[in-house]
Amino acid sequence: MTLLPETTEKKLGLVIDLDTCVGCHACVVSCKGWNTENYGAPLSDQDPYGGAPSGTFLNRVHSFEVTPKEGAAQLVHFPKSCLHCEDAPCVTVCPTGASYKRVEDGIVLVNESDCIGCGLCAWACPYGAREMDQAEGVMKKCTLCVDRIYNENLPEEDRQPACVRTCPSGARHFGDLGDPESEVSLLVAERGGMDLMPEQGTKPVNKYLPPRPRDAAIDILAPLLEPVATGPKGFLGWLDKALEKI
Repeated sequence: MTLLPETTEKKLGLVIDLDTCVGCHACVVSCKGWNTENYGAPLSDQDPYGGAPSGTFLNRVHSFEVTPKEGAAQLVHFPKSCLHCEDAPCVTVCPTGASYKRVEDGIVLVNESDCIGCGLCAWACPYGAREMDQAEGVMKKCTLCVDRIYNENLPEEDRQPACVRTCPSGARHFGDLGDPESEVSLLVAERGGMDLMPEQGTKPVNKYLPPRPRDAAIDILAPLLEPVATGPKGFLGWLDKALEKI
């Protein structure tokens, strides 16, 4: 059994805004690209251009249609990756010590040279955040781009996870959630940030910001709004009618 640190100096993690995520999968693509070329073994793909493609991804986006008690249905895009839990069961179940949680920043990592691919960590993770790389035979997971955030050769603005740097809608935020005065902690407090599946008792570091309520007035009035224009007028209107006769 691998032991967890009693405390960590920091709690680095992500805050994901479900209200502004547009489900574009830019975070998925940037994560795949960075982690294939840099940290650890490449993220392999099997039969990528065939009839049954599969591959290893450290970040995935799921989309759900949610129907609230009042108002219209909403499409919610839900990104999911390792949550770097304080009480990480994937670490304590590892028989070789390959899975571990860093004392200095709380990031959960896998030492791939010690991983035997037994899959116990995947069974223990309640979030399905670990994946077996079929080509390498080792477990893969989100590293919070540990090779980016401390890389002094990168410009300051690039020293954050690739998914955060890439997100076009600003739905992903990175910082120290152990510091109550940090930008991410203040954002969680302001928006009522939530744990994913808190009943599991894993104390995930990553937080989710819930979607904001939609404006009911817009939903009610939308069917009654007149269109801006019913058809082309002037020269374009004449041209449209002339083309219809051809």
